[in-house]
Amino acid sequence: MTGFRVRPGDGHRQAPWPVCRICPRFAIDLGSSRTRVWSPGRGVVLDVPTVTLPGARAMYPVRRGTIVDPEGTARMLDRLLRRRVPGFSRPLIVITTPVLGGPGFRSAALTALEVLHPRTVLTVPSAKAIALGAGADLTRPLLVADIGAHVTEVALLCDGEVTDAYRTALGTGDLDENTTYRELTRAMIAMVTDMLRLDESEQTLNALERGVVLAGGGALRPEFTYDLTRQLRVPVQPVPAPHTAALRGASHVLESAHRHPAISAPAHPPDRARE
Repeated sequence: MTGFRVRPGDGHRQAPWPVCRICPRFAIDLGSSRTRVWSPGRGVVLDVPTVTLPGARAMYPVRRGTIVDPEGTARMLDRLLRRRVPGFSRPLIVITTPVLGGPGFRSAALTALEVLHPRTVLTVPSAKAIALGAGADLTRPLLVADIGAHVTEVALLCDGEVTDAYRTALGTGDLDENTTYRELTRAMIAMVTDMLRLDESEQTLNALERGVVLAGGGALRPEFTYDLTRQLRVPVQPVPAPHTAALRGASHVLESAHRHPAISAPAHPPDRARE
């Protein structure tokens, strides 16, 4: 499998965000297979297939970590969330983004979310969201592996920020009698090996010595934990409820934003996402 990587300094940075004290709030994890939404006081309010329209005419606007149909994604989000936005209120939204989704995913997500007329949209890389959702110590280097339905990512976090990452366009939804979990395990081992080989700072080695944090739907399958532990020879720890870890982390960001000192700032037009 071919991996793609991000170098330190490639991350998206913008000014502090304005937020709202009384507007509706949503944390969203928009995956290729499922879309999950969290709301304060109610917890997970949606966990549904990522389809523009349900049923026989289902169309899939997100494929392998890429929003291929922003308009279809907008229609889906409007169908799922419009009734949860009362009157003319403008919601505060935190959405997870694939580590290697880049500006393209953020731009497409923001375009789709405009259907909800958000006050502010914040983005958080999925690997960081997973670490936050797992309550991991972010003061030390950390390796996060996220096995999704159609994309698997391995990311290195240092001081809570993604400094290196790889991905492969393969996930649990691709496994069948011809493509076994061992192929995906080999791809993950190759990503970690390349990360170690190219890291001159030894941060990857320091993180690996702590073990690997495993999340995504694949973390529910014990064969991945066993194979990765055996081949890497380090602890591989699935996080609690690994399929919703990124959403929990996004909910923490949402609650932090709600308490941010800029909370009384005037609303800004939702013309760009903030991270």
